[in-house]
Amino acid sequence: MKKLTGRSVFTGRNIEAKFNEGIIIDVKELSSSEHLPFISPGFMDIQVNGYSGLDYSSDNLQGSDVVKITAMLAAAGTSRHFPTIITNSQKLIIRNLKTISRTIIDNPDLSDAIPGIHVEGPFISAEDGPRGAHDLQYVRKPDFAEFEEWQSASGGRIRQLTIAPELPGALDFIKRVSSEGVIVSIGHTAADPGIIKEAVKAGASMSTHLGNGSHGTLPRLNNYIWEQLGSDELNASFIADGFHLPPSVVKVILRTKGLDRLILVSDIAVLGGTKPGIYKWGNIDVKVHEDGHLGLAGTEYLAGSGHLLNYSIAWLMNELRLSPADAVALCTINPQKLFFPSDDKTGLKPGASADLTLFNWNRGDTQLGILETWSRGKKVYTAP
Repeated sequence: MKKLTGRSVFTGRNIEAKFNEGIIIDVKELSSSEHLPFISPGFMDIQVNGYSGLDYSSDNLQGSDVVKITAMLAAAGTSRHFPTIITNSQKLIIRNLKTISRTIIDNPDLSDAIPGIHVEGPFISAEDGPRGAHDLQYVRKPDFAEFEEWQSASGGRIRQLTIAPELPGALDFIKRVSSEGVIVSIGHTAADPGIIKEAVKAGASMSTHLGNGSHGTLPRLNNYIWEQLGSDELNASFIADGFHLPPSVVKVILRTKGLDRLILVSDIAVLGGTKPGIYKWGNIDVKVHEDGHLGLAGTEYLAGSGHLLNYSIAWLMNELRLSPADAVALCTINPQKLFFPSDDKTGLKPGASADLTLFNWNRGDTQLGILETWSRGKKVYTAP
């Protein structure tokens, strides 16, 4: 049996959590008023494209890359994530799904660290703006046979699929995919509001990084962002780093959707964590700015994120004055509830999985100071 002590991120009180065989078996409040580090469930990031030069959409992705990305995320407090493969050829998508699946099978510890896979595209808008950093040559119409090949190659691990619902055949595709238990998410779309409504009726239940992957200019009232924001049936992921969305927009999303229907994601990209400069990402030129954010070189458009969840959580607490409990729930309790509703593993309570993060944070700190990260009761990161 192992134990951790810390200040509960949810209650602010000092607690001791005991766990055995990867499961929390007891949590008790301590009488001590000692100032301890925060203890929270391990962060869960459902949109990880890659990091520090490693890319889940690379044509030479190796199993060792999957292991390395998982380890680097753990250093930022993320104990679980969805590898995200973006718009590409069917051959590459199949190859990389097989690589990820095989790596999980060969490394049993990864089965908890990688509870699902997110395929973002290739069934998205071809228009500049909504397409974002996705390669135009691979954008195509929905094909359920392609999806079936993906799911077979992944060993049934695809849990989220992002699609533009205005594409020919998309509504029927959404209906078929969502009926298989996969969360179908609206994203990289140029759809009229009416199509967004039809997509929800067909089974779409989420929006991908709401507010991003969109045109620079939209109709004042009737547009796809307002329609998704106002839909009670849609959960939404969002990026909170001060670059993707202005603080006022994040505040409106939080207030409109409500904290319980939102999921904080990093959308971290292959060039996150690299030095400033201009790099090739496939056929696309991406600029890493001095402040760490990523953009399509020579444009106003972003190219994924350069910051992980330890940065985003701190940004929410500093800029919008969210409590630690509310900020952390956005990337722990909420994704668990949406993607694994029958498997209540997340929380600081008996019966929950021992995915835990210990961190320091004081107001003004631009990121959390991660001390330890645990995955299924195994320590996967310790601060130097």
